[in-house]
Amino acid sequence: MRSSNPVFSRRGFSRDNGYAGFNAQQPQAGGPAVGTNPYAQGAGNPYVTNPYAPADTQYGAPAPVRTDVMTMDDVVTRTAMTLGTVIVGAVLAWAVLPVSPSSYGIAIGSALVAFVLAIVQSFKRTPSPALILSYAAFEGIFLGVISEMYNSRWDGAPFQAVIGTMAVTGAMLFVYKQRWIRVTARYARIGMTIALAFIAVMMVNLLLVVFGVAEDGGLRSFGPIGAIVGILAILIGCFFLTLNFKEIEDGISYGAPRQESWLAAFGLTVTLVWIYLEMLRLVAIFSGDD
Repeated sequence: MRSSNPVFSRRGFSRDNGYAGFNAQQPQAGGPAVGTNPYAQGAGNPYVTNPYAPADTQYGAPAPVRTDVMTMDDVVTRTAMTLGTVIVGAVLAWAVLPVSPSSYGIAIGSALVAFVLAIVQSFKRTPSPALILSYAAFEGIFLGVISEMYNSRWDGAPFQAVIGTMAVTGAMLFVYKQRWIRVTARYARIGMTIALAFIAVMMVNLLLVVFGVAEDGGLRSFGPIGAIVGILAILIGCFFLTLNFKEIEDGISYGAPRQESWLAAFGLTVTLVWIYLEMLRLVAIFSGDD
């Protein structure tokens, strides 16, 4: 299982992705989908036969029951640890770093370090808890400084953004569990096309702002256009959440190793940070320039 966020996903969501629901065959009666899913039972599943097992368990004799498979408790625990690290970093940054130009520099530096750590993790074949928690710590410092900056101008904006993020996440989990949204190959392709196009447009907009071509933030201004872009960004975040939920569900169903729960926590954290930042901007926009 790999992070579903396109910025940090090494494998992406191509035809060769290997996630169930994206390119799997239709499920047989009474069983899960099979095909190229790395966790599916049968051919192509690297976890069916343990290459390090004793010889007598590989040729004819039944293999011992695996106890190192990922469970929902594992995902919840690792996600709590990762998000907890983000929160601790944010609280410390808020308490220690005042609103000042130097703090903004620290925030930008922390964001860049977090981005690099996330990229390194995405290119590793196995999850690294140290990398993931380090990413969370630096991301927390960035969020703490940015949240304090917004709070100094729009009192209570971070709290409202947290409530909004929780509401969006809860709503998407409910919608997903009710199967009102089905994560299929077509759904993933269309959603990823929109998401990547959005990211590309935002990068171009950033360059235009940096070089002075676009004023007041361009598409990321604090006006009506900025609000529309922010709402679209949150909808894309909701799309990422459905992919996160699908990957977790498939990982548990197909017996992914327990360490994969770290990647589930990583993907959820990246998505929640995305939604929180966009929610923070929306709260500021709708609060007006007080």
